[in-house]
Amino acid sequence: MNEDAVCAYVDHARATIEAAPQMDEANTKAAVLRDFLDLLSWTIPENTRLEYPVNAFGKTYKADYALVLEGTPVAFLEAKGVDTSLTEKHREQLQAYLKNEDVNLGILTNGRAYEFYRREIIDSKVTVNTLATATLSTLSDKMTTLSAFTKDAIQTEEWIPILDRIRALRDARTELEGRKDELAGEVAHVFTEQLSDALASPAKSQAKEMIDRLIRYIEREIDDGRGEPADPEAVPERAVGGESSDVEDQYHIHLLDENTALAEFADTQQADVFLHAVDYLIRNHDLIAALGPLPYIPGRTRPIINDRTDADGKAMKQPRELPGGYYLETNLSSTQKQRELGRLASRCELTVEFVGSW
Repeated sequence: MNEDAVCAYVDHARATIEAAPQMDEANTKAAVLRDFLDLLSWTIPENTRLEYPVNAFGKTYKADYALVLEGTPVAFLEAKGVDTSLTEKHREQLQAYLKNEDVNLGILTNGRAYEFYRREIIDSKVTVNTLATATLSTLSDKMTTLSAFTKDAIQTEEWIPILDRIRALRDARTELEGRKDELAGEVAHVFTEQLSDALASPAKSQAKEMIDRLIRYIEREIDDGRGEPADPEAVPERAVGGESSDVEDQYHIHLLDENTALAEFADTQQADVFLHAVDYLIRNHDLIAALGPLPYIPGRTRPIINDRTDADGKAMKQPRELPGGYYLETNLSSTQKQRELGRLASRCELTVEFVGSW
């Protein structure tokens, strides 16, 4: 499996779904998900069983697909129709299958949305954790996760170091995000101690930018395994957010060029997903130049974007720092965030969609 193969699957699946957007489960399996299994090198009936009996909630159910090696299921794929939204009940069902059958990997999908799960035993406690979520349009951004679900990766047990590394990178990213000021201060302290006190301010600023770049590197490696892309301007991206297993509980932002999806961002916090989207516009679409001289005050009493936290006596209430030394006002209502991001996207000749809990 490579990125070209994933993109080919996405194109075919998108065309199929657009032609029949109300496909039920049976038709979704036949027209879309059989190709998804082929993408991962799982074939029916050689190593994929349909309607595999499993125990859950004290009853016997049937998993839609069991991926089988040497007669033993190694992953379950639970399918829903394109006409059905994924719900918490569906997630609980798949999680119960994994726990009760001692199966380590699971996928839940309706052809439009894809959710990947891992069963683990930590301190004698069995848990099922969300590895990744994606829409059809962002599936190619999840090459690392997809690679762990291929037949070869599971057969050789390569899936274990792949997913362990993703977990380690996520933990590192969380530490970097939560301790950014502290770590930048420690870096600056090293320079001032070793060289000169005059370096304190620029060293801390540069250290913060380095941490931001490292976070973006980690995000890209988690998604596609490549770290920094050769041409970062050309790579659609998805900002990582909270790891809640309930996609409906997240705030989603989609940035589009006409009808083409360029980037998708999701987080459980409005301010965080708003920040990710604005950061993307700055880094990839030259938003600051499009705004003209800062501060950017779109007919309001305080700046929304500036290179400092106040302007002519008009201070930001909850400024969040962006890469490049810019600040974003996040003390905005849900409606205000949507309106302001729409304005910013239009400066870059893009449009924006808001999905989820907005």
